[in-house]
Amino acid sequence: MTADSTPNFPAPVLAEGWHEGWYAAARRVDSPNQDARPEADAPSLLVIHAISLPPGQFGGPEVEALFTNQLDPTRHPYFAQIADLRVSAHFFIRRTGELVQFVPCSRRAWHAGASHWQGRERCNDFSVGIEMEGADDQPFTEPQYRVLNTLIAALKTVYPSLLDIAGHSDIAPGRKTDPGPCFDWGRVKR
Repeated sequence: MTADSTPNFPAPVLAEGWHEGWYAAARRVDSPNQDARPEADAPSLLVIHAISLPPGQFGGPEVEALFTNQLDPTRHPYFAQIADLRVSAHFFIRRTGELVQFVPCSRRAWHAGASHWQGRERCNDFSVGIEMEGADDQPFTEPQYRVLNTLIAALKTVYPSLLDIAGHSDIAPGRKTDPGPCFDWGRVKR
């Protein structure tokens, strides 16, 4: 393990279902788009996003390709605009309920961009990012809410510092709209 890949705060190692920030219930797909969190910045915020590639289409391999820098810009006109982005999230919940993890929670994923929450800038430093496969104008699925709530409970057992849950639109108002008006916040167990 290189110095850059070593977590800089205690990562859960012995918690059931977790090893060094990786959740055993998720399919692991390593993203290069990550780095060390600032010293002593254990996650305190969970950020919920929505993503679909191409926009409004579900089920393909494109989100994984984007988060692993393998998106083919020739497959869709929209991909030419985003293929050079270097982004990731900790987790991705497909519409089927499949859970994929790209970055260990002990490390910083690149999901929030320019952002702020409760007086703090750079939300990537202190957050866990969860991408829901979806779009602003379409309801999310039962399996997604079920997996999301299970994941939130699992995260809180190993990261008791996770106190807040917000949408991407809450941390980047005016710049982002996701997870959108069709996301049912009443179904999120806090």
